[in-house]
Amino acid sequence: MKNLSLQTKIILLSMSLILFVTVFFGGIVIYNEVGDTKGNVGTRALETAIGISVMPSVVEAMDDENPAETIQPIAEYMRKQVGAEFIVVGNTDGIRYSHPTPSKIGKAMVGGDNERALLNAEFYTSEAQGSLGPSLRGKAPVFDSNGNVVGLVSVGYLLEDVQQIILQKSLELLKFVLLALALGVVGSILLAKNIRKETMGLEPREIAAMYRDREALLSSIVEGVVAIDNRGRITEINQSAEKMLGLTQAVINSDIADVLPHSRMKEALQPDKVMRNEEMLIGNKVLIINRTQIMHKNEIVGAVSTFREKTDIQEVLETLSEIQQYSEGLRAQTHEYSNKLYAISGLLQLEQKNEAIELIQQETKIHENQTKYMLDHIKDKKVQAILLGKMGKASENKVELLIDENSSLEELPDHFDIAKLIHILGNLIDNAIEEVVQQPVKEVSFFVTDLGRDLVIEVEDSGRGIPAEHMEDLFKLGFSTKVGKKDRGYGLTIVQQAVEKLQGTIEVSSELKKGTVFTVFLPK
Repeated sequence: MKNLSLQTKIILLSMSLILFVTVFFGGIVIYNEVGDTKGNVGTRALETAIGISVMPSVVEAMDDENPAETIQPIAEYMRKQVGAEFIVVGNTDGIRYSHPTPSKIGKAMVGGDNERALLNAEFYTSEAQGSLGPSLRGKAPVFDSNGNVVGLVSVGYLLEDVQQIILQKSLELLKFVLLALALGVVGSILLAKNIRKETMGLEPREIAAMYRDREALLSSIVEGVVAIDNRGRITEINQSAEKMLGLTQAVINSDIADVLPHSRMKEALQPDKVMRNEEMLIGNKVLIINRTQIMHKNEIVGAVSTFREKTDIQEVLETLSEIQQYSEGLRAQTHEYSNKLYAISGLLQLEQKNEAIELIQQETKIHENQTKYMLDHIKDKKVQAILLGKMGKASENKVELLIDENSSLEELPDHFDIAKLIHILGNLIDNAIEEVVQQPVKEVSFFVTDLGRDLVIEVEDSGRGIPAEHMEDLFKLGFSTKVGKKDRGYGLTIVQQAVEKLQGTIEVSSELKKGTVFTVFLPK
């Protein structure tokens, strides 16, 4: 047994247990079936004997000169009806008045089991050797009108026939026993194969060796490591992750959404949802996250996230974020102005000079009212870059992004993280643009000021407004009021985290069918 594989051990043990149980309980059932069958046949024989013994024609015939003339036809008719081997009616001396073999009528009954009926007037069943062979009999005395015993009725079934009935029932039962045994064997084989599949064909000793190696490997990794299964349950967490996140091994088998609600690790369980070097705020720490999927036979069976605290790469990330914003702004503006240049070119080719001039003047006015004013009054380059990009996006979506004329902003202090500003301004303006795209009035208003002790940012849209019952859930991860869209419910959560990181506050006011205003206060 020592050298047998785990699969073989499971199959042998399961088959032995199933065989023992089926044979043991099958034997008990067959034993009970033998007793029940004999009891049922004996009861049938006795009831038939009693029924014949009280028949008036049989009782009256006992006093006839030739009782067999009356009794033999009755007995034979009843015998055929109940399927008995014989029905014998005899007098007090045991002389037969009926028998399946007519030549035996008038001869003495055989078996020696009539005394209890003739002498004690008892009704009973017995087993005895008769003229037809061993049989199970039902005995009933025949009484005259004065209550005296004047004969008896014996109804019998050959034990051979009873055993045949028992054998047939046993064979039927044996079919179910064999079926249960076969199902058990198949089940044990499937169970063994399933266990082998779950353990990837590894034996217990190999699994133990891999576990030791894995523990040593995880403890030596400087980065934090958290692994989950396909249900989002935490399956592994190394020492570095425990230190960074303030966790313990007690979180194993807990849902990742309960332990780290903002980690978004369950996203990695979806196809094409890996993460590379992304920044995420978890608890009070900014981490650089990498996520990858655990695959087995082309199926996602889990995910692993590695992370480290954001340190030396902070400046690189800020620079890349600024470049990305400028790039988005230039791309949006290039696309929009290309379309307008094509329109002007088309008007000139059609000799519609007045319409072309009107379009140019209109664009010039918009530029003066928006971009020039913004550059004159909003002097922080980071905010300018973000707004330029969003103005291009709004223009692409036929949305009017208005910079409030009362806005004013000097260069921001160094502690205002560019990444946090991108999160706050970008998500609030993007949400507002998406909200008004399908509305009759497509307007988004932006206001910013650094007068006083706080930097105040306000984004207002002309959208549907937010129902009162949704206000409490507005900043919850995964919650979104945009119907029918997937992968929503993250923007406002990120905004709230960024505001809290900058020690600020955010307020929301909304009116149905009129719009929503988000106001952010950031201490300078």
